Amino acid sequence: MTDLEDLYREIILDHYRSPRNRGELESPPARRVEGFNPLCGDEIVLTLLVDHDQVTDIKFAGSGCSISQSSASLMSSAVKGKTLAEVRGLIRTFKAMMSIHEASLDPDATGGSDEATREGHDGAGESSHNGAGESSHNGAGEAAHGRSAGGSDDGAAGVPAETANGLGDIRRLGELAALQGVVKFPVRIKCATLGWNALAQALDELDELES
Repeated sequence: MTDLEDLYREIILDHYRSPRNRGELESPPARRVEGFNPLCGDEIVLTLLVDHDQVTDIKFAGSGCSISQSSASLMSSAVKGKTLAEVRGLIRTFKAMMSIHEASLDPDATGGSDEATREGHDGAGESSHNGAGESSHNGAGEAAHGRSAGGSDDGAAGVPAETANGLGDIRRLGELAALQGVVKFPVRIKCATLGWNALAQALDELDELES
């Protein structure tokens, strides 16, 4: 791994071992949304408070692999205190990062073994509060260096137009960029986006209440 890949791996493991904003807000008044990834058993319960077009508080609970739990922790830190417009922008940018085709990221990357990918996914249902075990190290390593054959989550042969439009914003994601290697492990993308999909659902439900 390079120094940057080591840093990304440590960021993922740090948020897995010591998740930010973990817990549940009282609902109501908080908006509560549940997410589930049947592929590896990840579960997310997201609660958030919105006041005057701003996410004033957010918490998540649940269990799952290191990628799903660290992604939810990183997400909660990134959106807390942001306006709804800013949050929607982050959602778009993060999902764009998760949709980048492997070739567009590193055309010279050597493909890793499928066995390594499967090993990283085995035991993904391990609860996040059991500590970072072997499966969490494997998952964090996958996300950090992203060496494996495979395509994007939707199997697209290239970068969608909406994804290309969001690429310029990815450099501004800060610690969230630690998850960019997940794109090369299609089985992990749903883990990384679970919390974000729950957040998008919560915002959509709030919009419906106001309309």
